[in-house]
Amino acid sequence: MRIISGKSRFQLNAPSAVAIGKFDGLHRGHRALLEHILAAKKDGLTAAVFTFDPSPASFFSGTNVKGLMTKEEKRRCFRQMGADVLVEFPLSAQTAAMPPETFIEEILRDSLHASLVVAGSDLSFGDQGRGDCALLCAWARRCGYQAEIIDKVYDNGFAISSTRVRDAVTGGRMEEAARLLGAPYAVMGSVAHGRRIGRRLGFPTVNLLPPEEKLLPPFGVYLSEVECRLGTFRGLTNIGVRPTVETGEHPSVSVETYLYDFGSDLYDSFITVRLQSFLRPEKRFADLEALKGQLARDIAENRG
Repeated sequence: MRIISGKSRFQLNAPSAVAIGKFDGLHRGHRALLEHILAAKKDGLTAAVFTFDPSPASFFSGTNVKGLMTKEEKRRCFRQMGADVLVEFPLSAQTAAMPPETFIEEILRDSLHASLVVAGSDLSFGDQGRGDCALLCAWARRCGYQAEIIDKVYDNGFAISSTRVRDAVTGGRMEEAARLLGAPYAVMGSVAHGRRIGRRLGFPTVNLLPPEEKLLPPFGVYLSEVECRLGTFRGLTNIGVRPTVETGEHPSVSVETYLYDFGSDLYDSFITVRLQSFLRPEKRFADLEALKGQLARDIAENRG
């Protein structure tokens, strides 16, 4: 997959099917949209995903809004889905002020050579968000593309959105988040070297240090599964600051997973931790023996 990042001027060398969106979380609604450009590959079109960097939420608020997916997680998922090109369009004062008609002509027509443009019904683009689905469709014949507007996907009578997924994740409702996403909420990254306290307690773990921009559920223990180079394994994941063993003023947040019946070394390997359900809040124990006892109970009660 070709990644075009940080460039407002670029060129594709073949006609494309373009999906436009923020794509935070890649929920079921996003996937319905992306299926259209992936299907267009059989007609010889390049499947191109067009999104923004930083996210519109972060840019327009002037703050670092945590995302359901990091940039690296998005890249990996788009690649796995079969996208040919990912455009991370730089969002700045200048590009945000681009007239929507200019965006259609210069970006969709001249840079992406779009033959098909697919967007959600809530699309907005260009200066002050004046560009919408009506404008996209009105300019289709003039600029030589076909426009497809994808209706919202509904769950329990309500439209699926990134906001609904965020609410489920921040509330620790992992089953709901999985239903909206079409897959369990995931944290991805390379296994970090830790202090090996879990190993000394008899419960070796694999640890991720999520970046600051990653939205995490409430601190606590979760049923999980981990996909790694050796396969997929069930386990228990603690998200938090490990208050029993970390005594510093500003402890780092970790995603620490004990894998059932697993004894291999995964240091520096890329893994995906999928959070399935919330078990209990993170807590400080009186000592390491008390922590060890709780870990043993958690494993005995939940390994199934």
